[in-house]
This record gives sequence, C-alpha cells and structure tokens, in this order.
Amino acid sequence: MSSFMQAMNFRHACKKFDPVRQIPADAFQQILEFGRLSPSSFGMEHWHFVVVQTPALREKLREACWSQPQITESSHAVVILAKTAAVEPGSEYVQRLFGRRGLPAEAEQAYLARYAAHNDSEIKPYINTFAWSSKQCYLALANMMTGAASMGIDSCPIEGFSKSGVETLLGIDTSQYGVAVIVTFGYRAGEQTPKLRQPLADMVEYR
Repeated sequence: MSSFMQAMNFRHACKKFDPVRQIPADAFQQILEFGRLSPSSFGMEHWHFVVVQTPALREKLREACWSQPQITESSHAVVILAKTAAVEPGSEYVQRLFGRRGLPAEAEQAYLARYAAHNDSEIKPYINTFAWSSKQCYLALANMMTGAASMGIDSCPIEGFSKSGVETLLGIDTSQYGVAVIVTFGYRAGEQTPKLRQPLADMVEYR
C-alpha cells in the first residue's frame, strides 16, 4: 500500500481529540505549508488562514460552532477565510499575481481578459465570488488534512458554525473575506471510527 493510501485510510473526521497532546511547532508549520502549496483556480491562492490560539477566544469560537468540543480539545484550530474583493477582475491583487509570472505584456493582458471573461460567464451566472473562493479553499483544506494524516496527525473539518458569528468574533472584514470552513488538528483519543464509503463501482462511470 502506498504511503498516500495509508494516509487516506488513517484520516478520519476526528470527533474526540486528546486535549493534552500538542502538535510540535515544526509539524504544524508543515501542515500550513501543505495549504499554502495547494492549487487554486488561475493561481489566485484564494485562502487566508487564521490560527486561533488564545484559550478564551477558542472557548468563544466553540460557542459559535454549535459547542463542538473539537474546537477547544484539539491542538490547533484554523479558520480558513475565502478572499472575495481581492479576486475580483481588475483588482490590484489579481494583477499582481498574474504579473509575477513574468509573461510578455500582451500575454499577461490576454490572461487578465480571460480571467474577467471566465468570471462573467462561469462564476457570476451560477455562484458568487465567495462561493467560488470557498471551492478553492477546500483544495487547501484537503491537502492540509491528508498531509497531516501522513504525519500521524488527526483532523476534523467543521462546517457546523454560524458564519456571521465567527466573522464577528474574529473581527473579520467581510468586505474582503468570508469564513469558508474551519478545521481542527491534533491527536485522537481512543480508536478511529470505521471508515464508511460506498463501493467505487457505485460512483465511477466510464464513457
């Protein structure tokens, strides 16, 4: 079995963490790097990671997350913010990230035009900018969780929270960001729950 498959089998949505055991600082930095190095649409790196460390703040965050114990019992809690205004066509951020590619001016302008056209034809008619950015944040989320699992570190993705409540608590500028998802990292307490999945044949179609 490959090391990646071992990590996939090890990973589960850990509901019960050992509240005493802490992730070493260098290991947690590596988890954040897994997120930073993740792919994103047009390379816009739509995410911003807020690591909530202060115990009192984590207690309040738990309240905004349906009182789920993972928030306070895990080693680390990360709120992943999705960029909104920054990834709108024509923004300084978009121009800067395209500019770092070192393309000829004509090619860069062509990419910027394609980005704007994609926004008009494939994003705005179906979803809003926050929803699109959140989709990209989940790429980083998945890599962080699987990468953590490869180091024997557990995680739990959390969608059960009050978006406005978390944003207010953390003083998030909602003109620039929105809370996409929350994820906790640490070490499990007790045995892993069984991994329940449908057969591969039920979810794959060849044409």
